[in-house]
Amino acid sequence: MSSSVSRQVSLALVTSTDFAELHPDDAFLAVALRARAIEPVACVWSDPQVDWASFDALLIRTTWDYFQRHAEFMDWLTRIAELGVTIFNGIPLLRWNSDKAYLLELAAKGVEIIPTQIVAGRELERVMTNMRGEIVIKPTVSGGAWHTLRGCAGEPAFDDALAALPAQLDYLIQPFVPEVVENGEWSLMFFAGHYSHAVLKRALPGDYRVQSTFGGSATLSDPGAAIIATARAILATVAAIGHADQAYVRVDGVMAHGRFVLMELEFIEPFLFLSLQPQAADVFADQLAQRLVRSV
Repeated sequence: MSSSVSRQVSLALVTSTDFAELHPDDAFLAVALRARAIEPVACVWSDPQVDWASFDALLIRTTWDYFQRHAEFMDWLTRIAELGVTIFNGIPLLRWNSDKAYLLELAAKGVEIIPTQIVAGRELERVMTNMRGEIVIKPTVSGGAWHTLRGCAGEPAFDDALAALPAQLDYLIQPFVPEVVENGEWSLMFFAGHYSHAVLKRALPGDYRVQSTFGGSATLSDPGAAIIATARAILATVAAIGHADQAYVRVDGVMAHGRFVLMELEFIEPFLFLSLQPQAADVFADQLAQRLVRSV
Protein backbone atom coordinates (compact mmCIF):
# COMPACT_ATOMS: atom_id res chain seq x y z
CA MET A 1 0.00 0.00 0.00
CA SER A 2 1.50 3.33 -1.03
CA SER A 3 2.18 6.21 1.34
CA SER A 4 2.00 9.91 0.61
CA VAL A 5 2.58 13.12 2.50
CA SER A 6 -0.28 15.51 3.26
CA ARG A 7 1.19 18.41 1.27
CA GLN A 8 3.59 18.86 -1.59
CA VAL A 9 7.13 18.58 -0.25
CA SER A 10 10.48 19.00 -1.96
CA LEU A 11 13.22 16.41 -1.86
CA ALA A 12 16.68 17.29 -3.18
CA LEU A 13 18.20 14.32 -5.01
CA VAL A 14 21.85 15.12 -4.46
CA THR A 15 24.05 14.66 -7.54
CA SER A 16 27.54 15.65 -8.76
CA THR A 17 28.96 17.80 -11.52
CA ASP A 18 29.42 14.96 -14.02
CA PHE A 19 25.97 13.53 -13.23
CA ALA A 20 24.09 16.75 -12.50
CA GLU A 21 20.70 15.63 -13.79
CA LEU A 22 18.78 12.61 -12.57
CA HIS A 23 20.35 9.38 -13.73
CA PRO A 24 18.02 7.35 -15.99
CA ASP A 25 17.93 4.63 -13.34
CA ASP A 26 16.60 7.18 -10.82
CA ALA A 27 13.83 8.28 -13.19
CA PHE A 28 11.70 5.43 -11.82
CA LEU A 29 12.16 6.80 -8.31
CA ALA A 30 11.27 10.33 -9.43
CA VAL A 31 7.95 9.13 -10.90
CA ALA A 32 7.15 7.18 -7.73
CA LEU A 33 7.96 10.19 -5.53
CA ARG A 34 5.75 12.55 -7.54
CA ALA A 35 2.88 10.07 -7.18
CA ARG A 36 3.25 10.58 -3.42
CA ALA A 37 3.24 14.41 -3.52
CA ILE A 38 7.03 14.60 -3.23
CA GLU A 39 8.80 16.76 -5.80
CA PRO A 40 12.33 15.49 -6.54
CA VAL A 41 14.85 18.15 -7.57
CA ALA A 42 18.34 17.26 -8.80
CA CYS A 43 20.99 19.40 -7.07
CA VAL A 44 24.78 19.18 -7.32
CA TRP A 45 26.28 18.82 -3.85
CA SER A 46 29.23 21.11 -4.61
CA ASP A 47 27.14 23.91 -6.19
CA PRO A 48 27.46 26.93 -3.87
CA GLN A 49 24.26 28.43 -5.30
CA VAL A 50 21.97 25.68 -3.96
CA ASP A 51 19.80 26.72 -1.01
CA TRP A 52 19.76 23.43 0.83
CA ALA A 53 17.63 24.83 3.65
CA SER A 54 14.79 25.38 1.18
CA PHE A 55 14.22 21.63 0.86
CA ASP A 56 12.24 19.46 3.22
CA ALA A 57 14.92 16.77 2.98
CA LEU A 58 17.90 15.55 0.97
CA LEU A 59 18.53 12.15 -0.58
CA ILE A 60 22.06 11.29 -1.70
CA ARG A 61 22.05 9.79 -5.18
CA THR A 62 24.82 10.28 -7.73
CA THR A 63 27.54 12.02 -5.71
CA TRP A 64 29.97 9.91 -7.67
CA ASP A 65 32.95 12.22 -7.11
CA TYR A 66 32.76 12.37 -3.30
CA PHE A 67 35.73 10.04 -2.84
CA GLN A 68 37.92 12.22 -5.06
CA ARG A 69 36.89 15.28 -3.02
CA HIS A 70 36.47 13.62 0.32
CA ALA A 71 37.48 16.52 2.56
CA GLU A 72 35.14 18.86 0.69
CA PHE A 73 32.31 16.35 0.93
CA MET A 74 32.83 15.96 4.67
CA ASP A 75 32.74 19.75 5.01
CA TRP A 76 29.51 19.80 3.00
CA LEU A 77 27.96 17.26 5.35
CA THR A 78 28.96 19.49 8.26
CA ARG A 79 27.16 22.44 6.64
CA ILE A 80 24.04 20.32 6.10
CA ALA A 81 24.13 19.33 9.77
CA GLU A 82 24.46 22.97 10.81
CA LEU A 83 21.44 23.86 8.68
CA GLY A 84 19.44 21.15 10.38
CA VAL A 85 18.19 19.73 7.10
CA THR A 86 17.07 16.09 7.13
CA ILE A 87 19.26 13.88 4.95
CA PHE A 88 18.97 10.21 3.97
CA ASN A 89 21.00 8.33 5.03
CA GLY A 90 21.92 10.21 8.20
CA ILE A 91 25.21 12.07 8.42
CA PRO A 92 26.92 9.86 11.04
CA LEU A 93 26.24 6.80 8.86
CA LEU A 94 27.45 8.59 5.72
CA ARG A 95 30.69 9.60 7.42
CA TRP A 96 31.28 6.10 8.76
CA ASN A 97 30.62 4.49 5.39
CA SER A 98 32.81 6.91 3.43
CA ASP A 99 36.02 5.19 4.53
CA LYS A 100 36.34 1.45 3.92
CA ALA A 101 38.22 1.08 7.19
CA TYR A 102 34.73 0.20 8.46
CA LEU A 103 35.38 -3.28 7.05
CA LEU A 104 37.91 -3.99 9.79
CA GLU A 105 35.45 -2.76 12.42
CA LEU A 106 32.83 -5.16 11.08
CA ALA A 107 35.35 -8.01 10.90
CA ALA A 108 36.13 -7.45 14.58
CA LYS A 109 32.41 -8.00 15.24
CA GLY A 110 32.39 -11.32 13.39
CA VAL A 111 31.42 -10.27 9.85
CA GLU A 112 33.29 -12.29 7.24
CA ILE A 113 35.20 -10.01 4.89
CA ILE A 114 37.98 -10.53 2.38
CA PRO A 115 41.20 -10.56 4.48
CA THR A 116 42.22 -6.91 4.58
CA GLN A 117 45.03 -4.76 5.83
CA ILE A 118 45.23 -0.97 5.65
CA VAL A 119 48.52 0.65 4.68
CA ALA A 120 49.50 4.29 4.27
CA GLY A 121 50.47 5.15 0.71
CA ARG A 122 54.03 6.03 1.67
CA GLU A 123 54.43 2.51 3.13
CA LEU A 124 52.99 0.56 0.18
CA GLU A 125 56.21 -0.35 -1.56
CA ARG A 126 57.83 -1.49 1.68
CA VAL A 127 54.84 -3.64 2.66
CA MET A 128 54.61 -5.12 -0.82
CA THR A 129 58.07 -6.63 -0.56
CA ASN A 130 56.58 -9.21 1.83
CA MET A 131 53.42 -9.92 -0.18
CA ARG A 132 52.94 -13.15 -2.11
CA GLY A 133 50.33 -14.11 -4.64
CA GLU A 134 47.87 -11.98 -6.58
CA ILE A 135 46.45 -9.01 -4.69
CA VAL A 136 44.11 -6.07 -5.12
CA ILE A 137 44.96 -2.59 -3.84
CA LYS A 138 42.43 0.25 -3.58
CA PRO A 139 42.16 3.47 -1.56
CA THR A 140 40.17 3.25 1.65
CA VAL A 141 38.14 6.19 0.32
CA SER A 142 37.26 5.21 -3.23
CA GLY A 143 34.65 4.09 -5.70
CA GLY A 144 34.29 2.86 -9.26
CA ALA A 145 37.68 1.08 -9.22
CA TRP A 146 39.44 4.45 -8.75
CA HIS A 147 43.20 3.90 -8.23
CA THR A 148 42.55 0.15 -8.00
CA LEU A 149 45.32 -2.27 -8.95
CA ARG A 150 45.43 -6.02 -9.35
CA GLY A 151 48.62 -7.99 -9.73
CA CYS A 152 51.65 -9.53 -8.05
CA ALA A 153 54.57 -7.79 -6.40
CA GLY A 154 57.63 -8.04 -8.61
CA GLU A 155 55.75 -7.81 -11.89
CA PRO A 156 57.23 -4.77 -13.65
CA ALA A 157 53.90 -3.33 -14.83
CA PHE A 158 52.33 -3.79 -11.40
CA ASP A 159 55.31 -2.28 -9.59
CA ASP A 160 55.25 0.73 -11.93
CA ALA A 161 51.54 1.24 -11.31
CA LEU A 162 52.10 0.85 -7.57
CA ALA A 163 54.77 3.54 -7.59
CA ALA A 164 52.39 5.90 -9.37
CA LEU A 165 49.65 5.67 -6.72
CA PRO A 166 49.11 8.90 -4.72
CA ALA A 167 51.23 8.62 -1.58
CA GLN A 168 48.89 10.76 0.53
CA LEU A 169 46.09 8.17 0.46
CA ASP A 170 45.54 5.11 2.65
CA TYR A 171 45.00 1.79 0.89
CA LEU A 172 43.31 -1.55 1.41
CA ILE A 173 45.42 -4.56 0.49
CA GLN A 174 43.43 -7.74 -0.15
CA PRO A 175 44.12 -11.08 -1.80
CA PHE A 176 42.48 -11.33 -5.20
CA VAL A 177 39.34 -13.44 -4.93
CA PRO A 178 39.01 -15.50 -8.13
CA GLU A 179 35.35 -16.21 -7.37
CA VAL A 180 34.58 -12.60 -8.34
CA VAL A 181 35.52 -13.54 -11.90
CA GLU A 182 34.28 -17.12 -11.77
CA ASN A 183 30.95 -16.62 -9.99
CA GLY A 184 30.27 -12.90 -10.18
CA GLU A 185 29.61 -10.32 -7.46
CA TRP A 186 26.26 -10.00 -5.69
CA SER A 187 24.57 -6.69 -4.92
CA LEU A 188 21.55 -6.83 -2.61
CA MET A 189 19.31 -3.78 -2.18
CA PHE A 190 17.61 -3.06 1.16
CA PHE A 191 15.17 -0.24 1.92
CA ALA A 192 14.50 0.61 5.58
CA GLY A 193 16.06 -2.72 6.49
CA HIS A 194 13.83 -4.77 4.20
CA TYR A 195 15.28 -6.80 1.36
CA SER A 196 14.09 -5.62 -2.05
CA HIS A 197 16.01 -7.21 -4.93
CA ALA A 198 19.46 -8.32 -6.04
CA VAL A 199 21.64 -8.41 -9.11
CA LEU A 200 24.57 -10.57 -10.07
CA LYS A 201 27.36 -8.53 -11.63
CA ARG A 202 29.95 -10.01 -13.95
CA ALA A 203 33.12 -8.63 -15.51
CA LEU A 204 34.03 -8.80 -19.15
CA PRO A 205 36.12 -11.86 -20.05
CA GLY A 206 39.72 -11.11 -19.13
CA ASP A 207 38.80 -8.38 -16.63
CA TYR A 208 37.88 -8.46 -12.94
CA ARG A 209 36.06 -5.13 -12.61
CA VAL A 210 32.29 -5.57 -12.63
CA GLN A 211 31.42 -1.88 -13.02
CA SER A 212 29.52 -0.98 -16.19
CA THR A 213 32.15 1.65 -17.02
CA PHE A 214 34.56 -1.25 -17.61
CA GLY A 215 32.05 -3.30 -19.59
CA GLY A 216 30.61 -5.25 -16.68
CA SER A 217 27.04 -6.50 -16.71
CA ALA A 218 24.30 -6.87 -14.11
CA THR A 219 21.41 -9.34 -14.18
CA LEU A 220 18.41 -9.40 -11.87
CA SER A 221 18.88 -12.64 -9.90
CA ASP A 222 17.67 -14.45 -6.81
CA PRO A 223 20.55 -14.82 -4.34
CA GLY A 224 18.66 -17.35 -2.24
CA ALA A 225 17.65 -17.33 1.40
CA ALA A 226 21.12 -17.98 2.82
CA ILE A 227 22.76 -14.95 1.18
CA ILE A 228 19.83 -12.71 2.10
CA ALA A 229 20.05 -13.90 5.70
CA THR A 230 23.79 -13.22 5.82
CA ALA A 231 23.27 -9.72 4.42
CA ARG A 232 20.60 -9.05 7.05
CA ALA A 233 22.98 -10.21 9.76
CA ILE A 234 25.66 -7.83 8.46
CA LEU A 235 23.20 -4.92 8.59
CA ALA A 236 22.21 -5.94 12.11
CA THR A 237 25.88 -5.69 13.08
CA VAL A 238 26.01 -2.18 11.60
CA ALA A 239 22.95 -1.31 13.67
CA ALA A 240 24.53 -2.75 16.81
CA ILE A 241 27.57 -0.47 16.51
CA GLY A 242 25.36 2.61 16.38
CA HIS A 243 23.87 2.95 12.89
CA ALA A 244 20.40 1.46 13.23
CA ASP A 245 18.53 3.92 10.99
CA GLN A 246 19.29 2.69 7.48
CA ALA A 247 17.09 4.30 4.82
CA TYR A 248 18.79 2.40 2.02
CA VAL A 249 21.87 0.31 1.41
CA ARG A 250 23.43 -1.98 -1.14
CA VAL A 251 25.28 -4.98 0.23
CA ASP A 252 28.04 -6.18 -2.12
CA GLY A 253 29.68 -9.56 -1.69
CA VAL A 254 30.87 -12.75 -3.27
CA MET A 255 30.33 -16.44 -2.65
CA ALA A 256 33.72 -17.91 -1.74
CA HIS A 257 34.27 -21.40 -0.32
CA GLY A 258 30.52 -21.78 0.08
CA ARG A 259 30.05 -18.61 2.16
CA PHE A 260 28.89 -15.08 1.39
CA VAL A 261 31.84 -12.76 2.00
CA LEU A 262 31.26 -9.03 2.33
CA MET A 263 33.12 -6.83 -0.13
CA GLU A 264 31.56 -3.50 0.83
CA LEU A 265 28.44 -1.70 2.01
CA GLU A 266 27.05 1.19 -0.03
CA PHE A 267 25.13 3.57 2.22
CA ILE A 268 26.14 6.75 0.37
CA GLU A 269 25.42 6.73 -3.36
CA PRO A 270 24.67 3.19 -4.53
CA PHE A 271 23.39 2.45 -8.00
CA LEU A 272 20.13 0.69 -7.12
CA PHE A 273 19.29 -1.09 -10.41
CA LEU A 274 15.74 0.24 -10.35
CA SER A 275 15.43 -0.15 -14.11
CA LEU A 276 15.75 -3.91 -13.62
CA GLN A 277 13.15 -3.95 -10.83
CA PRO A 278 10.91 -0.87 -11.33
CA GLN A 279 8.49 -1.83 -8.54
CA ALA A 280 11.38 -1.36 -6.12
CA ALA A 281 11.09 2.37 -6.81
CA ASP A 282 7.61 2.29 -5.27
CA VAL A 283 8.93 0.45 -2.22
CA PHE A 284 11.71 3.01 -1.79
CA ALA A 285 9.35 5.95 -2.37
CA ASP A 286 6.88 4.59 0.19
CA GLN A 287 9.44 4.46 2.95
CA LEU A 288 10.82 7.89 2.02
CA ALA A 289 7.27 9.28 2.21
CA GLN A 290 6.87 7.73 5.66
CA ARG A 291 10.10 9.39 6.76
CA LEU A 292 9.03 12.74 5.36
CA VAL A 293 5.69 12.57 7.16
CA ARG A 294 7.67 12.38 10.39
CA SER A 295 10.06 15.20 9.47
CA VAL A 296 7.86 17.88 7.86
